Amino acid sequence: MQSIRRFAVAALAAAMLFIPTFANGQQPWQKLQMPTAAKAAATWKTPPPEYGPEPYYGLNGPVDLTVIDRDLDTMQHLGFRAVTVQAGFGMPFAYLSPDYFHFFRTFVEEAKKRNMRVWIVDDAGYPSGFAGGEFTSEKPELRMQALELTQTIPVAAGQTIQKAIDPATVAVAAINKDDGKFIPIKVTNNEIDWTVPSGDWQIMLVEHQFRTSPTRSDTNPRRVKDTEQSLEDYLDPAATMQFIAFTHEQYKKYVGDEFGKTIMGFRGDEPDYSIRGLPWTPKFFERFEQIKGYDIHPYLAALFLQKLTPEQQRAKADYYDVFSQMFRDGFFKVQGEWCAANHLEYQVHLNHEEMEMALTRSEGDFFRDMRYVEVPGIDAIWHQIDPDTVSDYPRLASSVSHVYGKPRAFTESFAAYRPTPTLEQARYILNEQFVRGVNLVEAMYFPATSRGVRPPPAFMADPGFPALMQYTQRVSYLMAMGRPAASVALYLPSSSMWMGDSAADAAFVSTERMLSERQIDFDIIGEDALARDLIAGPGSFMTLSGNRYTTVILPSISLLSEAALDRLRAFAAKGGHVVFLGRTPSLIAGRTILDGRAATATDFSWATIVPGELSPTPTPPMQPPAAPPALQVVPEAFRQAIAATVPDPDITLDQSTTALRYMRRRLKDADVYFFFNESAEPLARAVALQTTGRHAEVWDPQTGAVAAIKSSGAKGARKLQLALKPYQTEIIVIR
Repeated sequence: MQSIRRFAVAALAAAMLFIPTFANGQQPWQKLQMPTAAKAAATWKTPPPEYGPEPYYGLNGPVDLTVIDRDLDTMQHLGFRAVTVQAGFGMPFAYLSPDYFHFFRTFVEEAKKRNMRVWIVDDAGYPSGFAGGEFTSEKPELRMQALELTQTIPVAAGQTIQKAIDPATVAVAAINKDDGKFIPIKVTNNEIDWTVPSGDWQIMLVEHQFRTSPTRSDTNPRRVKDTEQSLEDYLDPAATMQFIAFTHEQYKKYVGDEFGKTIMGFRGDEPDYSIRGLPWTPKFFERFEQIKGYDIHPYLAALFLQKLTPEQQRAKADYYDVFSQMFRDGFFKVQGEWCAANHLEYQVHLNHEEMEMALTRSEGDFFRDMRYVEVPGIDAIWHQIDPDTVSDYPRLASSVSHVYGKPRAFTESFAAYRPTPTLEQARYILNEQFVRGVNLVEAMYFPATSRGVRPPPAFMADPGFPALMQYTQRVSYLMAMGRPAASVALYLPSSSMWMGDSAADAAFVSTERMLSERQIDFDIIGEDALARDLIAGPGSFMTLSGNRYTTVILPSISLLSEAALDRLRAFAAKGGHVVFLGRTPSLIAGRTILDGRAATATDFSWATIVPGELSPTPTPPMQPPAAPPALQVVPEAFRQAIAATVPDPDITLDQSTTALRYMRRRLKDADVYFFFNESAEPLARAVALQTTGRHAEVWDPQTGAVAAIKSSGAKGARKLQLALKPYQTEIIVIR
């Protein structure tokens, strides 16, 4: 054990070398903290305002000092200790003008008087990256671009096609509608000269065009979500630096002295490619060849076909692989590094977090996008989470934080629930996220009262709301302290989804649920973490947060990289546990997915394989199902696999239940267990907790009280009684 501890300390110290040097100037809330239980108990009675919660506040209408004073006072009365602020519609000054920034300075000063903290929404609406229309009007060459299939031309057998084509054309190909045969056509000096062979052929032309996701801009006089104001080219770091020059740098000029003090950071919203076609930038082909070593041009037109050959599908997966790397490096990394260099944090959530198949097409890879984001997030704004909907996706944001050594993960909650939630529904929605590791809450939406005094929106008017926010602040603080404790990692199969493998997505969601229902605390990990970023040790993979995975589960995937496979094999050889549920990968990718090799049985002979298949229950498009397709595995085989690979579970119940959820964190001298009864029925169980502590306490986040409770057991475990009302939470701390 001593050698393992020495390794862990040395490995974590080595990992710190990857953290940029400006991290030395971090504020306490920007880095992992390991307080004692006594210190945490004293602080959580009145947690620092950096732990929120905050409303999303829109500066709409004729806002002035009277309005913001009234609204900030109301926010404080409601229990908010910070505020996320966005320039709104109808302000008496133009967005990004000197008058706007002078007013924003006043806003920050008023928040500071109240000891509130401020997050700045990085645009005048969403998605982030249009700078209130500045890219369209001032920098049109840096607008978002895409590849589109612009023409499909029927041709006759034997016909010679001599045709001038638009200089924007990047690929021309022909397809035989009878047998699907596909022929790239050479372009010379913007012309094609091709004789049609026998068969029923058509020519396909692919062009690059300026094409943007729709934007909902409060500088749009029509107040609609449309494409009038283009987003920047997310794949080009120069475009993101221009976005920062339009926005972040101007805030720095006017309120930079409050960066890292009153101002916490910048808040981004749903950057994605909700477009026809494929994401593209002028340097894409050059970058693709650098990464993959081959020219993608001959495959481009085929990527727009309804039905692709296996070769074409692999080339398309390579395209998404490169796209996701360029999105990370061109947009998210640039902003994260700028914020860190300016003593701030970058906070953002994506689109489609709860629908990963859609996300892989519009954003590429959740983990890659969030790798350099200081506060990764999700949203729960339109019934993705409710008592009738099982949703584990908030764990995506918390897992990125755990893997990459970040203390917090945030949620944007409530905005588009129809009808708006009651206070108890709001509490349930928050608890569902807390127990999955989210620990910073933004409540959406609080518009400025500039058109007269109005009551707070919907459920915020409930007399019990301030108490809920006090509860939220204490839970947010405590669950950001210490480090995570999960020893099980679940692989997110983004690369399989690039291949169009919806079964891998469904199996992933199903496995999340199976683990949660069996009280297995776990993190999600991405391909890059598995293949490179996690620190390999004796039978473990360690995160930058310091928790060690001793079990890795891969849910019915079709594709795995050679690098990840090698790391898993070495991990297992040193005592780690690897479990494949359902299918094992049929394709092993090297530098390219296109030239990936067929997997063999010996590739996985060292792992545990649990047979299974998906149930036929379909997933409704664009809507999270109440009962998603289940990965049907042999129950006894799954039970045995879990027993073998997780021999010392965090918690053991005297009687099984699928209603109990929990998450564990470790303080300097204590273990913290957050329990949640997810069901409408009371739950009572005897529970054994794996811990070296001896003194059990209940911490009440509603009152801040700490009380000792009866427990028993030998060293290494404590036994106690857990009794939870419907939808109740309880925090147990073992000192």
